[in-house]
Amino acid sequence: MHNIQPWWKTGVIYEVYVRSFQDSNGDGIGDLAGLTQRVPYLAGLGIDAIWISPFYQSPMRDFGYDISDYCAIEPIFGTLDDFDRLVATAHAHSLKVILDFVPNHTSDQHPWFVAARARRDSPKRDWYGWHEPGEDGGPPNNWLSIFGGSAWEYDTCTNQYYLHTFLKEQPDLNWRNPGVKAAMFDTMRFWLDRGVDGFRVDVIYALLKDDFFRDDPTNLKFRPGDNPYESLRHDNSLESPDVHDLLREMRELLDSYDGERVLIGETFHLSTLERFVSYYGKNLDECHLPFNFQLIMRAWDAQTIRAFVEEYEQVLPIGAWPNWVLSNHDQHRIATRAGSLAQAKLAQMLLLTLRGTPTCYYGDELGMSNVPIALEDERDPFGIRVPGQGRDPERTPMLWDSTPYAGFSTVKPWLPLTDGWQDLNVAAQQAEATSILTLFRALVALRRALPTLHIGSYATFACTPSSVFAYLREHGGERVLIVLQFGAEPCVIDTAVLGVRGEVLLSTYLDRIGSIPLDQIQLRAHEGLIVRLA
Repeated sequence: MHNIQPWWKTGVIYEVYVRSFQDSNGDGIGDLAGLTQRVPYLAGLGIDAIWISPFYQSPMRDFGYDISDYCAIEPIFGTLDDFDRLVATAHAHSLKVILDFVPNHTSDQHPWFVAARARRDSPKRDWYGWHEPGEDGGPPNNWLSIFGGSAWEYDTCTNQYYLHTFLKEQPDLNWRNPGVKAAMFDTMRFWLDRGVDGFRVDVIYALLKDDFFRDDPTNLKFRPGDNPYESLRHDNSLESPDVHDLLREMRELLDSYDGERVLIGETFHLSTLERFVSYYGKNLDECHLPFNFQLIMRAWDAQTIRAFVEEYEQVLPIGAWPNWVLSNHDQHRIATRAGSLAQAKLAQMLLLTLRGTPTCYYGDELGMSNVPIALEDERDPFGIRVPGQGRDPERTPMLWDSTPYAGFSTVKPWLPLTDGWQDLNVAAQQAEATSILTLFRALVALRRALPTLHIGSYATFACTPSSVFAYLREHGGERVLIVLQFGAEPCVIDTAVLGVRGEVLLSTYLDRIGSIPLDQIQLRAHEGLIVRLA
């Protein structure tokens, strides 16, 4: 049964922030050759695919999300030969390679924008969002940048404004121009022809904007102290309905290649869950997986998470496949949000046993947490511009061993290491029978071994106390119960309705296995259990 499902349904995706994974040349910055060195480790985790953060040529105003050449490698990360070796090595270890594709905007140093900015009659002018000033001489409308302030930057050379949904150094492309679409689709073909297995498409919901540049309406739910960006409903600057036609064309492009290439869409700022699931397409012909960030944004408690899982399952289109993520390069790590290593273990059990495709973030398998960054150590350009909002804390170097600089580099890394890295690293945890790394590997192995866990149905199991979230996975007559105790006290739940006896397959404590009576299940503080029902 496992083999007839697409790999992106049954597999586990692992995000690598390449800058922080492994430095191979002693400059304190991770690179493609370093990632290639660590492919055996990734294969040993049991994962199925590596999603790699941008490594394209870039002035690094947004650490690679500002691209000046989509078909070249930024030298600090290596060369195209390094990339080809990475793909070959990953494929030799049965790992897929997913690239982070950034189509909404380029760098202001991209030759396209340099040409567009040079004069109003440039052939590349309409490749970007240019507009005359408003009636008052200011920006054309009230659209806001996600990174703060107006989404419009005045250009003194040509006396017009250009649109930037993010930093002013990241001008938005005009995807309504056929030349833009053709050039970007050629970029996708360039990487697909080099063997990549799919794309995670950055801010996929922002590619098309309102044709008439109408103002965004006021958000009536906005409260003082909220992020100023949330003062508006972004009905016109984001989420244009005709973006779905474009996504169908992207999907057709990927489907024209063999090997089940996957299209994953970043859908972080979508306003409702219904809009989010619309990115699957009416005929499931858009994104294979619109990226589900909701567990990142919700409070970390049993009932909040249970309620969202139920809501998500209910609104999914028929045949659509769920997906889950708990951390990434832009959001606080789950160990920090959950508050303890015990809860981080519980989180991994949740992520790897829910119905759907899990995406893991590098270092979460070690229980890495956010690192407080001193002002003098800040590197994220956004964080430097907007104090307190930087993303450096969740981007710190991977911890490999207890040698200087945790085996990440031979010199001081570009960001500080996590406190306690001498005990938190891969080498130390591999030797520890109850470490979170040991648990992670056991969870991935169990998920792979049991079709019930990787393709089975989902149903909530109602129980008390409120600190427990429990659910059933079922496939081919096999039933598995997952019980997650979010509370800090031991408790007992009544499971007599499920049968006479069960078999504990895994506990987050990694010290409990074998047959148990099912009249009641006793749970320790922060304990998660996977129980196969007789």
